[in-house]
Amino acid sequence: MTAKQEPTQELDDLDREILNAVQWDFPLEERPFAALGERTGATEPAVRDRLRKAKELGVLRQLSAIYDTRTLGYASSLVAATIQPDRVDEAAAVISEHPGVSHNYKRNHDFNLWYTLAVPPGDSLAEHVDVLHNASGSLTTRVLPTLKLFKIGVKLDMTGKTTAAAKTEIRPEQRPERKNDGPPVLSDREMAVISVTQQDLPLVEEPFAAVGEPVGLTGADVLDVLRTFEDRKLMRRFAAVMNHRSAGFKANAMGVWVIPEDSIEELGQRMAAYAAVSHCYRRPTYPDWPYSVFTMVHGRTAQDCEETIAAISRETGVSEYTLLWSVKEYKKVRLRYFTSDWDVWRSRNLA
Repeated sequence: MTAKQEPTQELDDLDREILNAVQWDFPLEERPFAALGERTGATEPAVRDRLRKAKELGVLRQLSAIYDTRTLGYASSLVAATIQPDRVDEAAAVISEHPGVSHNYKRNHDFNLWYTLAVPPGDSLAEHVDVLHNASGSLTTRVLPTLKLFKIGVKLDMTGKTTAAAKTEIRPEQRPERKNDGPPVLSDREMAVISVTQQDLPLVEEPFAAVGEPVGLTGADVLDVLRTFEDRKLMRRFAAVMNHRSAGFKANAMGVWVIPEDSIEELGQRMAAYAAVSHCYRRPTYPDWPYSVFTMVHGRTAQDCEETIAAISRETGVSEYTLLWSVKEYKKVRLRYFTSDWDVWRSRNLA
């Protein structure tokens, strides 16, 4: 790849087809890359080689299980903070040290630092927020938990065929049943499967056998547990996580909408139907934050994002909205569950 060449220019049509497949319909089989090969007309080694190339290019971040935070017993929320403009980088570094912060962005608003925070079963989300508020020097912090989930799940169309105003069917895993009945009872075997499947899946013939071996499980054992996790709504799906910018989606914006109380349910579902909308939620409002519905939009350009938001506005008739752009990405990782990082952070920050 030359200095001026974009990573996606190294991809051909088959690469793009395979990347679309692993984002949304990864086979839970002992030889998943063979199954992908049959689906796309490629050999098993060719599928693995192409995915390896996508990783080397930085387009593919990882292949792993995507667990449902709330169903696992974790409390979570989006958090918006107002930081003095000359201290945003410093504050972001403090917040990013928290093991439960998976996303952390600077945005073009008075609330200029936005992060997602999750805490394990038994921990107080409010207590963790208070620590981060004080440690970061935040002037104002607003906790914005999900009140209603209309859609969740990023799928970047690597073929470029989906238009900014296109709509798509919302799949069941994009609108999962959110359970909050307390932490699930997990066996040692199930905990072991979570620990190994939240890591990047190796590109070998039998990857589930490879990840299961260190914890004394066969590939069939791992797959059996993953399927029960799907049934119990603990796992939303097993899929690829892409590096948006390297994948060609260089713009992302959060469209936030002022919607009358009695229209939120209807309009939230209509907004979620847009293919470019990866996340759509209802969240609480405050006197200094009147926006009740959030739509996260991804596009190859800023114009793509603007076209999607404009289409949503035209269809729904909602004209009072704000578009918050991601100015700087400080952290974007897959949340790791039940790790020792939490104990380390607690010992340093919680009395």
